[in-house]
Amino acid sequence: MSEPQSKEAKMSSLSQLKKLTTVVADTGEFEAMKQFKPTDATTNPSLILAAATHKKYAHLFEQAAEYGKKCGSTLDEQVEHALDMICVFFGKEILGIIPGRVSTEVDARLSFNREASVKKAKKLVTMYEKLGISKERILIKLAATWEGIQAAQELEIKHGIHCNMTLLFSFAQAVACAEAKVTLISPFVGRILDWYVTNTDKKFYKAKEDPGVVSVKKIYNYYKKFDYKTVVMGASFRNADEIMELAGCDLLTISPKLLEELDNSDKPVHRVLSVESAKECDLKKISVNEAEFRWLLNEDQMAIEKLSDGIRKFAADARKLEQLLREKIEELNEQSLNDSRACSMIR
Repeated sequence: MSEPQSKEAKMSSLSQLKKLTTVVADTGEFEAMKQFKPTDATTNPSLILAAATHKKYAHLFEQAAEYGKKCGSTLDEQVEHALDMICVFFGKEILGIIPGRVSTEVDARLSFNREASVKKAKKLVTMYEKLGISKERILIKLAATWEGIQAAQELEIKHGIHCNMTLLFSFAQAVACAEAKVTLISPFVGRILDWYVTNTDKKFYKAKEDPGVVSVKKIYNYYKKFDYKTVVMGASFRNADEIMELAGCDLLTISPKLLEELDNSDKPVHRVLSVESAKECDLKKISVNEAEFRWLLNEDQMAIEKLSDGIRKFAADARKLEQLLREKIEELNEQSLNDSRACSMIR
């Protein structure tokens, strides 16, 4: 007669992972958050654009268009305000589901403008606060360019606004973020793997050898070894094995598809990363100024290509969102004009 399975063995892989790592939902889908119960959630223009195809979110776009129409004196200004508000509306809805924080992204087109990024971040936080959401529940996402990192440093130190540095592909970016004392970084595991599969002869990697996994492990160990307060949130996963190999990381942001796969699995999850093991790593502390940062990033072909590509894609999706909102605002403006004409005729 076989022995009964232990309680731990009966737990889903997702439940086991949650005991080791804070799980974040990488989606704009509210239903997925309700199903998998992550602690935090993250959004970006691409995720919100995908949600725009669902009728259940149409009211948020209508409300954002109404807001933009009221706040802007020109159509372009109205669209800009509406774009900011749709991001905040999605964030507010998400915070009604999760217990933790939501990340809201600064327009990728501001990635090389420190002053404009700071201004936009402060505006987004103010918009949240007017809706009754404390800035402690918000992470402002910025691309990990030199300008983005300096904007984050100013936001953290001068304004108490916590930041999440995204599109992070290199060790140089990670070091600069830690020295800037940002709250959190999101190194992109899967996009690093994509680059190596496309640009090298090797087409398959075991999880331990996966270049994205290796990158995040090095960053995590470096941060813990030298007591940096910045936390690491692995992102952009291509398969569940990458996730399992980073168990113990501070946070992992995971798509609904992979959350479901982990939830339907009872494969054991073991701690891979820990502060104790990081302290034993053979890593040397370095420091980067602007010139060193730009040189090291330039020397990393993968990182500079993926950073540039990521900014372009987020910007393209922001423009698509703008077009959707522009059309809605134009409809509202046309309706207002027709109403005005009707009133005039009655008089």
